[in-house]
Amino acid sequence: MTSAAPKVPLIFMVAVTAIIALGPLTLNIFLPSMPDLVGVFDTDYETIQLVLTLFLVGLAIAQLIYGPLSDIFGRRPMLFVGLFLFLIGTVICLVAQSIEVLVFGRVIQALGGGAGLVLGRTIVRDLFDREQTASRLAYVNMGMVVAPMLAPLVGGYLDEWLGWRSIFALILALGALVTAGAWRILHETMKPMGGEAISFASSFASFAHLLRMPVFRGYAFQGAFSVGTFFAFVGGAPYVMMELLGQSASDYGRYFIGVAAMFIVGNFIAGKLSPKVGINLMITLGTLTTLLAGASFSLVLLFQWLSPLTLFLPMMGVGLGNGMSAPNSLAGVVSVDTSRAGAAAGLSGCLQMMVGAAMSYMIGLFIVDSAWPMAIAMTLGGSLALAFHLTAQRGVASGT
Repeated sequence: MTSAAPKVPLIFMVAVTAIIALGPLTLNIFLPSMPDLVGVFDTDYETIQLVLTLFLVGLAIAQLIYGPLSDIFGRRPMLFVGLFLFLIGTVICLVAQSIEVLVFGRVIQALGGGAGLVLGRTIVRDLFDREQTASRLAYVNMGMVVAPMLAPLVGGYLDEWLGWRSIFALILALGALVTAGAWRILHETMKPMGGEAISFASSFASFAHLLRMPVFRGYAFQGAFSVGTFFAFVGGAPYVMMELLGQSASDYGRYFIGVAAMFIVGNFIAGKLSPKVGINLMITLGTLTTLLAGASFSLVLLFQWLSPLTLFLPMMGVGLGNGMSAPNSLAGVVSVDTSRAGAAAGLSGCLQMMVGAAMSYMIGLFIVDSAWPMAIAMTLGGSLALAFHLTAQRGVASGT
């Protein structure tokens, strides 16, 4: 039985959704342009892959920093430090004349955009208990994913019609709008802590404390490898779609809508069922769905059925599974020790981005004339996610 959920204005939750969506939107909207940048900057796809890989590394570092600092200074101040940094990075990308400057701008962008990812979710945990957090995060994710769902399609058309710089002009306008809205709407949600104040050193020491907890490790790494399955796909799918299958950037965007739509469906299921059946069962169902869907892509390649539709169908199953498991694993992460919710959300987000960066970069290294590196990575990610989830369940059973 869960307690009654507190009343939170809808506009407040919309603002939380917007700050969380900013990072994923910025990531996804640029994916269709990546193959074309090989010619624009006269380089190879491995180098262009750094635009994605180092963006993920920047998101990882950002979440490692903003989480614990928000436990000291509050959610709101750290959020606006990040949002202003995001705008600076976007301007750098907009005016970049070399791949090196573009990659640098993307890192600054990510270091700022990571604030919304970790602090938006931490704000939700400030307001609700564990089961309610899973349900609210599921609904937030449903709203949040609309922007990343449409982003590749919009980015593909902008790239074809106006060039890749127009993508960053749009990101700059949206970033400014989100920053202004958050300034007016979002108030501080961190509850005053009794006892001794948290210091900078002790806040970062929270990472070691959390990592010593088997339950935290189980939830955090389950989420990391489930998300890693997604990044294994986006690390190679634009190349497979455009270079191996001869499709356009806008074609990639249209097919990607199906993946995001299934993620919405998964979150809807989680939002309805998590308060009733508990987060662990929902994670089990979601992780198994992710594993089976990811592994099915190997069958597509084995029987030589590769086409735009069969490239995206397995990923739609992964989207469904991640939608079911992601809000629940995050609710588990931030509920292990509520006094360290910011640090827990930050560390979990960092692990997700680092695993995603590693998997996407490896795909960029090995994908040449076959999609097999994607299939292997997707299957491996789903398998490890399930293994770590079983570890978390054993920890819950033993009370550790």
